[in-house]
Formats: sequence, C-alpha cells, structure tokens
Amino acid sequence: MTAVHFILFGSALLFPAVVLWALRWAGRNGEFKHTDRSALLPFDESEPLGEMTDVVLNRDQARSRKP
Repeated sequence: MTAVHFILFGSALLFPAVVLWALRWAGRNGEFKHTDRSALLPFDESEPLGEMTDVVLNRDQARSRKP
C-alpha cells in the first residue's frame, strides 16, 4: 500500500469520528436547545419580524417608494 492509501483510509475513518464527537459535544453543551429562538436573532426594532424592509426582490414596491 502506498502513502496515498493510508491517507485516504485514515481520513475516511477520522472524519466521521470527528463529526460524531462534535455532535456529541454540542448536544451535551446545550447547543441544540432553543433553536427556534436563535432563528429570530437578526430581527430587532429597525427590522421587525413580519415586516418587509428589503426591497431587493420586490421591485414594484421599490419603484413606488422612490420620489
């Protein structure tokens, strides 16, 4: 076997082990709690939830707002 085979097989075993360890660590440290609340973090008083403030995709409103 060449060194390439050792690198490929080693990484094929090491990568899933690291991923499983990271998921286990995140679960034990509470990283998956309150995922619905963290989705609302970008919203504040200047950009309230439910109100469209960006006019990039809605061009008709952008045209009507321009003076």
